[in-house]
Amino acid sequence: MIKVTHARLEFLVRVIRKEIEHLVFAQQSVFLPCFTSDHALALDQDPEFAMKVEAFSSRFARLQDTVGDKLLPV
Repeated sequence: MIKVTHARLEFLVRVIRKEIEHLVFAQQSVFLPCFTSDHALALDQDPEFAMKVEAFSSRFARLQDTVGDKLLPV
């Protein structure tokens, strides 16, 4: 069994909060005012917007991995 310290949980909470902040920033870059099918179809023509979508999806996956692989097991 893994011994979990209070400090470890505090660390994970800080990391997850920071990941959420970054995710919200990326979300605002992609979904405000809204993300439409036209945006999706035009990603190959707008590399800057495509990078914003990639940043959002990467940050979402990172947050999901951190919660699933690190926080939930403890």
